[in-house]
Amino acid sequence: MGRAVGFAALAIFVTMAGLAFDPGLAFTIGAFLTLVLAGVLGFKAYLAPHTPYRRTEVWLMLEPTPAWSPEVAQRLVGTVLAATFRRYARLAAAVAVGLWLAGLLWRLG
Repeated sequence: MGRAVGFAALAIFVTMAGLAFDPGLAFTIGAFLTLVLAGVLGFKAYLAPHTPYRRTEVWLMLEPTPAWSPEVAQRLVGTVLAATFRRYARLAAAVAVGLWLAGLLWRLG
C-alpha cells in the first residue's frame, strides 16, 4: 500500500517539478492531484470490505497462510485494508490542503 502511494506521490512531485516555471501553478496542480489521490484511496477503502480476500496482496504476503474460515479472513483482511486506505487518504488530504495553502501564499506573496 505504502509503495503504491509513494509511486503516486513521486508522479505528483515530478508533475510539480515540470511546472517549476510557475510555482503557484505547481502547488495548485499538486494539491489537485493529491486530492484526486485521496479520493481514489477513499473509494478503495469503501470497496475493501467487499474485495475477495484471496485476491488481495495482503493475503498473498501472509506466510504461512492462516487457517481462518473464509468469513473470518474476509472480515479481517477487509477491515485492515479499509483502515489502511482511510489512513493514507487522510494523509493525502492533509498534504493536499498544505499544497493548496502554499500555492495561495505564493500567489499572494
